Amino acid sequence: MKFITEEYLRDMYRKNPFTNFSLVEGQRLTPGASQFLRDKRIELCEDIQSLKDSIDNPKSKKDDNKERNINKRILYKIRTIEVDFLIKIREVIEDDIILAQNLMEISKEISSIKLLLSGDKSISLPNCKGCTGMNSKNFFEDIDDCFDITEFYMQLSKSKEILELHELRCKLRELEILIIEEFDGSEVDNEIGDKLIKYVNWFINSLSQIICSVVGGKVCQRKS
Repeated sequence: MKFITEEYLRDMYRKNPFTNFSLVEGQRLTPGASQFLRDKRIELCEDIQSLKDSIDNPKSKKDDNKERNINKRILYKIRTIEVDFLIKIREVIEDDIILAQNLMEISKEISSIKLLLSGDKSISLPNCKGCTGMNSKNFFEDIDDCFDITEFYMQLSKSKEILELHELRCKLRELEILIIEEFDGSEVDNEIGDKLIKYVNWFINSLSQIICSVVGGKVCQRKS
């Protein structure tokens, strides 16, 4: 059995005053320690280790909460996009199996981006399928849309697919901005933030290739 002494409490209090204190199994207060808590009107509660950590590292709990909030905001956005992918795949799978397969190839990487967000730095970036306007050097960068989606494309037979894929691409760009805003200048892991942005750019550029194939262009239409 470990006794918590008045001297121990005074030393902790001197480092950083606290308003509650807790004991774990096997710990007891000495009479002097109990009197000290009463004199300081410190509430006796549960986890001593959590309190000690907050006293030794007063910013750690705040930083942990901030990181969790950042991850939640990004995760919820990713989940929304994941559902959008599934809805689109369900819509086209009977009429255009090739388009559905291409979308599935992209959407399966969403599980990897969620693992990366959870802190798994071992996640590797996916392979890129180069084309005339994209290669391994720019596939993970923000290189803008290959061409503007305008009212002209509403005349095509697959206008619905083109517009919905473009909408999905726009949502991915919103996700990229969210990641930049949340990680820029923060004290959370910027290595993960940088990798997340590269991943999102891979999603965007992969979708751009699919949109180009749906339009039916034989020559790269990337804006110069």
